[in-house]
Amino acid sequence: MASPDNTIDVDGQIVDLKNRGLAAFLAWLVPGLGHLYQGRKTKGWIFFVCIISAWILGFALGGGHVVYASWVPGDKRWHYILQSGVGAAALPALVQGNKMRKATVNGRTSAAYEPLWGGFMAPPMRPVIENEADEVSAWYARRGAGYEMGTWYTVIAGLLNILVIYDAFGGPLAIPISGRKRDEADPSVPDDSKLDPTPG
Repeated sequence: MASPDNTIDVDGQIVDLKNRGLAAFLAWLVPGLGHLYQGRKTKGWIFFVCIISAWILGFALGGGHVVYASWVPGDKRWHYILQSGVGAAALPALVQGNKMRKATVNGRTSAAYEPLWGGFMAPPMRPVIENEADEVSAWYARRGAGYEMGTWYTVIAGLLNILVIYDAFGGPLAIPISGRKRDEADPSVPDDSKLDPTPG
């Protein structure tokens, strides 16, 4: 039986949100998974396809180098915070960034450093210095505008999933489809347009 705290009425339809916290976590982990858990399958699959497609397209446009976790001087990858909104798809970058951090001493990456998974989502070798030739500038040179576009596609996918997480937690927005006007629905509620705007 559904808990009253986890059910909402959307224009006469009762929607059971089940465990809202778990649904929100699942929606972060995999876009749309929270909705699938709640039984809102169509919405869940639409969210999954749209967000993961944007993520994959952006990742491909950027040559597989646009998602990485780094917070060192000269390479503060603030984009990753937003990209991580897609959950599990961004977690390999966090693992790679931690491995790189351990292999970097005095701003230089050890020559013995080997990234995991063939460099998938690995940050660039250190040092990264603005306006100097380094691994990041090589990525830009190879991909041109595709590197920037890929970054933004993955950022937007992460931001869109924040809205999906909110929807999994809070439920759908109740948009009246009954066609009734407010006066007909509840005559005791005053219509603001009929109020006299003059004070006194």
